[in-house]
Amino acid sequence: MKKSLIALMGWAVVGIASATLPPPSDEAKAKAAEAKNKTDWSNKVAAYQLCQVQDRVAANYLKSKGKPKPAIEVPPCSNPGPYVALQVATSTVGVADAKPVPAAGAKK
Repeated sequence: MKKSLIALMGWAVVGIASATLPPPSDEAKAKAAEAKNKTDWSNKVAAYQLCQVQDRVAANYLKSKGKPKPAIEVPPCSNPGPYVALQVATSTVGVADAKPVPAAGAKK
């Protein structure tokens, strides 16, 4: 009895876990895209700040050792600029574009 009850509960858990979720709505997709955009920008800002710190540390090290700047060509740090939100595409058909619906029984 206990084994069959445990097996039945196991199958119920498997059934619940294997259920599929409905596809996300357009609003959820837009929020996810905005979150991804903001995360990408944050990563660029972090890389820029790290580049600046590395340049300062290297300059201080070379200054303390009295060594000249090496002839290695290093690309400059690129500032990603301020955060710019995504432009959300809106529907092309608005209230002004809608065609009026004729009344029932009206002649054309």
